[in-house]
Amino acid sequence: MSNDVLILAEHLKGKVSDISFEMTGKGRQLAVAFGGKAVAVMLGSGAAALAATLGADSVLYVDDPALAEFNPQAYGRVLAALINDRAPRLVMVGNTSMGMDLAAGLSVTAGLPLMAYVNGLAAEGGALAATSQIYGGKIQAEAVPDGEACVVSCLAGAFPADAGRVGAGLVPALEQIASPVPLADLQIKFVRMIEPQSGDVDITQQPILVSIGRGIGGQENIELAQELAEALGTAVSASRPVTDAGWLPKTRQVGKSGLTVKPKIYLAFGISGAPEHLEGMRGAETIIAVNTDPKAPIFDVAHYGATCDMLDLLPALTEKIKA
Repeated sequence: MSNDVLILAEHLKGKVSDISFEMTGKGRQLAVAFGGKAVAVMLGSGAAALAATLGADSVLYVDDPALAEFNPQAYGRVLAALINDRAPRLVMVGNTSMGMDLAAGLSVTAGLPLMAYVNGLAAEGGALAATSQIYGGKIQAEAVPDGEACVVSCLAGAFPADAGRVGAGLVPALEQIASPVPLADLQIKFVRMIEPQSGDVDITQQPILVSIGRGIGGQENIELAQELAEALGTAVSASRPVTDAGWLPKTRQVGKSGLTVKPKIYLAFGISGAPEHLEGMRGAETIIAVNTDPKAPIFDVAHYGATCDMLDLLPALTEKIKA
C-alpha cells in the first residue's frame, strides 16, 4: 500500500465541479501527513485541459470515448483498476449523485471500508479520523477506518475550494493514459442528458433569495414569504420538503437534487439545514437563518441567525422594507 491520496474529480458540461477542488486541497493536506502524494483522477474524453486545472501533486487523466459522459459502470471499472494498481491510502469521492453511485461499489470491489457524509478529515500521527454529518445534520459522528486504507465520500462545501486550484507556483504533473480496462462491453449506455425546463424565475441569478422550508407550516403561509421577496425585488426559493409537497415548482428548489445558488444574501426561513440543502447554498456570501430550533444545522453555516417564529417575523420584515 502506498501513502497516496486518490481524488476523483467530477466535471460536467466542460466545467470542473467545486467539490473536486475542495477534495483536492484537502487531499494534498492529508497526503503530506501520510508521507505520500495527492493524485487527482479525472475520467473523460478530450478533457485534458480540464484535468490541468486541478491543484494536486499529480493528475492522472484517463481518456476514453466511453468516459465522455458519466457512466457508473465505466467509471466504477476504471477506478477499481486504478485502486488495485496504485493501492492508495485514501480514496476521496464527492457525496454527490456521482459519488453515491460509485462509493459503495468501490468499497466492496476494493475491500475497503467506506465513510460517507464526511465534512471533516484529519490525520494525526499518520492515522485518519473522519467526521460525518448524519440524520439530516443533527448528529456529528466521528469514526476511524478499520485498517489504514479506506474510501470517503465528502459533502460539498466541507473544505475550501481555492486550496485545490492550480496556483501559488504549483504545476502538477499531468499523466494521460488510456483506460486500463476494456469498456466495449458496457451494459449501461449514456443516451442523453435531460435537463429540467426553465421556470418562471431563474433563482441562480438572484442577488438575494428568500428561501423557505418545512417550517413555513403550510402552503397558505407562502404568501408571507412572497410579500417579503417582492419588497426586496427578488424571488422565493425553497428546500426539498416544500417542492415535494407541490407548494412551489421544482425550479425553485435549492440543494443537491435542485439548484446551486450563490446569492449575496440568502434568507433561510424554517429550513433545518440538511446536508443536501446546504450543498446548494453554502456558497452564499451572507446567510441569515431563522429557525425556532437553536440546534438546527443551518446555524452551523449561517452568518446571522434568530430563533423567533418566522410567521411573526416575515410580515414585520416586509413592513420595514416597504417603509
